[in-house]
Amino acid sequence: MGSQPKPQQQTQAQAPLENPLNAEARAPVSADAATTMPPESNPYISAAPAPAPSSAVKSEWLPQIYDKMDSVKDVLGKLGKKAVEATKKAEDLAGNMWQHLKTGPSFADAAVGRIAQSTKVLAEGGYEKIFRHNFETAPEEKLLKTYACYLSTSAGPVMGVLYMSTAKLAFCSDNPLSYEAGEQTQWSYYKVVIPLHQLRAVNPSTSKVKAGEKYIQVISVDNHEFWFMGFLHYDSAVKNLQGALQPNSL
Repeated sequence: MGSQPKPQQQTQAQAPLENPLNAEARAPVSADAATTMPPESNPYISAAPAPAPSSAVKSEWLPQIYDKMDSVKDVLGKLGKKAVEATKKAEDLAGNMWQHLKTGPSFADAAVGRIAQSTKVLAEGGYEKIFRHNFETAPEEKLLKTYACYLSTSAGPVMGVLYMSTAKLAFCSDNPLSYEAGEQTQWSYYKVVIPLHQLRAVNPSTSKVKAGEKYIQVISVDNHEFWFMGFLHYDSAVKNLQGALQPNSL
């Protein structure tokens, strides 16, 4: 396999743990979705070599997605209207779905990505098997929750799945990201693994720049920050991630 991205030296001094209320002011502004490997490097980030992605799935679904784009938007719009008339929970779900799809490289690409991910989960026997295939796990370790979301990086939001187990938080990109190795282009999945005992804080926040954008800031005990966004089930993610933190809180 080709060489891996070279780690970059961590130079930024980390400040003491901030007031959770200040996280809102520091929430990143979303950009175009990442297609290349982010330059960030810290003990929790790793890259898993992967073959170049195939466009077969995208080519098959994309025309259908574009043809029905107006229908999709109309359905989501009606869902939002019905949500207002029904319950706040349904309204939040409709809003979260819309925001999740908007965060992708395009509305259609995000929809195709979710279809492809769902197909992969079914084909590989569920999230439990995918989790154990993608990450090192202990025999007694159990997968508790999974959340489709994005990880905010300097290269743009990375679409993937956040796994919460009895031992760790783990994120893996849905698709491999590219990087240059000499004159060749290589591909790797982007991963983050944080043992639960290394969690220091979990702070929910909302963007003041773009209405509807919600984040979860995760801080490790050695002050590395990770910003997750575009959750389909944001409130559930906040509740369970903070629940995982409580036994380790001081």
